[in-house]
Amino acid sequence: MLNFLPGPLLFFISGSLLIINTAICGSLVCIGGLFKLLTPFKAGRVRVTMLMNRFMWLWATLNGAILKLIAKIEWDVKGLEQLDKNGWYLVISNHLSGFDIAAQTYILRNHIPMLKFFLKKELIYVPIMGLGCWALDMPFMNRTSPEKLKKNPKLKGKDLETTRKACEKFRDLPTSIINYVEGSRFTEEKRDRQNSPYRYLLRPKAGGIAFALSAMGEQFSHLLNVTVVYPDAPKDILAGVMQGKVSKIVIRIEALPVPEVDDKQYFSSAEYRAQFQRWLNDIWLQKDEQIHELLAEHKASTSSYRELAERGH
Repeated sequence: MLNFLPGPLLFFISGSLLIINTAICGSLVCIGGLFKLLTPFKAGRVRVTMLMNRFMWLWATLNGAILKLIAKIEWDVKGLEQLDKNGWYLVISNHLSGFDIAAQTYILRNHIPMLKFFLKKELIYVPIMGLGCWALDMPFMNRTSPEKLKKNPKLKGKDLETTRKACEKFRDLPTSIINYVEGSRFTEEKRDRQNSPYRYLLRPKAGGIAFALSAMGEQFSHLLNVTVVYPDAPKDILAGVMQGKVSKIVIRIEALPVPEVDDKQYFSSAEYRAQFQRWLNDIWLQKDEQIHELLAEHKASTSSYRELAERGH
């Protein structure tokens, strides 16, 4: 390991390795995307997608190897034993850092299908990136603006219909889709600005998860409630990881039943939407308490270790 090196040098080494890893694996995915684009048969496209998922698995695995090189990280993970590599999952999680995706794909890569994200349809036209996301079967969705809906009410429901058609391909392969329901990374400033009732979380937004459940809820076998905590990280978590300043990552995974969403009621009834929001708020309240307990446990164990070290001296 290289964690004896100064932080700035570790940041340079880890950053360079992460860029190289992403560039190589991303290039392989894009090349596969070209083959997939030219493959006329559905069975052939499915096989290409399976190969692309292996390239994403490789990316996640190499990210883990880079972490082991630059830091000695203790992974405290619970809940993996209940997962199925051949299942269909909708994953929700709190969001603390740009590092969350790398940490979660690394930990979950051998236990559930590779994580996918709902993306705006405009991203498919971005050179290289759009092709790579399409090759990985990332679901592209169309979200019509409220202004357009006012001008043309006939467009109501078209977004959901389009997304459902895009998600039909997930019947062929086990799939995991992740949604960061807070909509943004947590900071104390954002929490205070939105007057969040939680200590460690922003207010969850129900619209995205309701849309996903409306589009393909019957395909999901479970809802995975994932909680991630970096108990000893500096304020900038990603930079702290890349400089070897993070020594512990805590992840808790809870498999929940998939809630049913009646899209007609959800998009037409304010009371129905409020009821769904209350369900999500309750999950977030429990998650906030879980984070508090995990941080308290870490603080207590750290204090005990320091006391033992002082007695030893």
